[in-house]
Amino acid sequence: MIVRTLDEITDTERDVKTENWRSKRIVLGGDGVGFSVHETVLQAGTVNDFWYANHIEAVFITEGEGELYDKDNDTTYALAPGSIYVLNGNERHQLRPRTQMRTVCVFNPPVTGREVHDENGVYPLITAEEEKEAS
Repeated sequence: MIVRTLDEITDTERDVKTENWRSKRIVLGGDGVGFSVHETVLQAGTVNDFWYANHIEAVFITEGEGELYDKDNDTTYALAPGSIYVLNGNERHQLRPRTQMRTVCVFNPPVTGREVHDENGVYPLITAEEEKEAS
């Protein structure tokens, strides 16, 4: 059983911060459960380009409002608390929070916590075995 709190993740290597967003990685690939879970808070007024070419991501909005722009299909969706979107086609997308937006994200395959977005917003695929070898 795994039990964690956001407080114990804050300001550790599981707490990743950028100018536009902060992601607390609650469950990671090394936990061996087949998915990862993150709480991500996006700053109001930012524009965030992402493309998870190697992962399926589900995002549940718990706080705030904004827009999701599907760059592959030229479609914009309104987001508010209670909204969920699933990038089951590895869509290139852009998040535009109007207010601070708090989300809970699930990735499959799980991320390890070592991934960094490249110039296209893509996370590389790092397996749990590669993570163990790097430790």
